[in-house]
Amino acid sequence: MVDRIQAIRGMNDILPQATTSWRALERSFETVLSAYGYQEIRFPILESTALFKRSIGDVTDIVEKEMYTFNDLNGDSLTLRPEGTAGCVRACLEHGLLHNQQQKLWYFGPMFRHEKPQKGRYRQFHQFGVEVFGISGVAIELELLALCKRFWSTLGVADSVRLEINTLGTLAERHTYRQTLIDYFSQHIDILDEDSKKRLQRSPLRILDSKNPQMQTVIANAPRLMDVLGAESKEKFDVLCHGLTKMGIAFTVNPFLVRGLDYYEHLVFEWVTDQLGSQATVCAGGRFDQLVEHLGGNATSAMGF
Repeated sequence: MVDRIQAIRGMNDILPQATTSWRALERSFETVLSAYGYQEIRFPILESTALFKRSIGDVTDIVEKEMYTFNDLNGDSLTLRPEGTAGCVRACLEHGLLHNQQQKLWYFGPMFRHEKPQKGRYRQFHQFGVEVFGISGVAIELELLALCKRFWSTLGVADSVRLEINTLGTLAERHTYRQTLIDYFSQHIDILDEDSKKRLQRSPLRILDSKNPQMQTVIANAPRLMDVLGAESKEKFDVLCHGLTKMGIAFTVNPFLVRGLDYYEHLVFEWVTDQLGSQATVCAGGRFDQLVEHLGGNATSAMGF
């Protein structure tokens, strides 16, 4: 008997009994976004590896451990997209969508990361994404967070998710904080696990995101980024918090929320739940004003989730 070929582990079929629910979810997302004036964009699942290394960061877990990367027949290094923001920015720059224009875009499709398959985490997973370009200020941040809340209400899960926010300040402020963290964690090197020791010199903020229970006390006592932020960064964050309160959007400030991608600055946020086991985050994003310029465009305000 010929052996049957199975699906690749962590890459799942969506069977007919499930596609109705998938379509309903997609329609809900599109309906909410259309009401806010967002347009759909579609871009390839395969990109130049350099795009992700330059945008996400060479020392992130995604680039170091998780990307599906290979050389094609021409010898070019290509990668299945592990996230959507970098590809969206690349497409906008390539087709002139950001030249003296504001863009409010959304996309949906498969992403790929070579992770250990477990409940709620797959090697091919599907992701909705929203990106806004050319609009600065707190108002657009409040709009995106209100949009998320509208989406949760539409799906009937608003009571099951909660919002956590933080500010990373400017890149210069984060550079100062980076050294402060290196000095602090170096004094507790015996407590750090192997992953954290590797991150210490290259990406010390990621240590704050560790879930290792043996490290939680030393992490809880780590210096806070808020203590090194300048007055302007603090004011921006205070205005956002005030706006969320006025809009009736409940939130918690999580000083250890740093996100795993290098391009974020100022506002970062996650909508989390306690109903999915260890995979608690259902939506995450923030501001990334430097990314468009970093990928070859003009300086452009940008944020998304």
